[in-house]
Amino acid sequence: MHEYSVIQALVDSVEAHTAGHDGAVKLLRVSIGELAGVDATLLASAYDVFRAGTICENALLEIVPVSARWSCSRCGLEIPRGQALRCVSCGGEAKLSRGDEILLDQIELEVQ
Repeated sequence: MHEYSVIQALVDSVEAHTAGHDGAVKLLRVSIGELAGVDATLLASAYDVFRAGTICENALLEIVPVSARWSCSRCGLEIPRGQALRCVSCGGEAKLSRGDEILLDQIELEVQ
């Protein structure tokens, strides 16, 4: 499953960010865009399996969904969802401005 490779990268990133800090990871907050190609339910399931024996073993995973948004590539005007992917103001083509990301937003570390 693709979600396992995402979780592997997530845990590797947490390990890199927390290196040199004493404490336990308590929470991970991850933003997942609706067009990121990742199923949030499968990602959570993969996390539950993969985190055993890692720095994230006791950490809660919070997944924040991010809706897709488009904007004009020329003038930056946001293009409403469901509309043609062309700017009504200048005729520019739409570009995806949000919704394809997978971001580690927050690591909560309990210092001992």
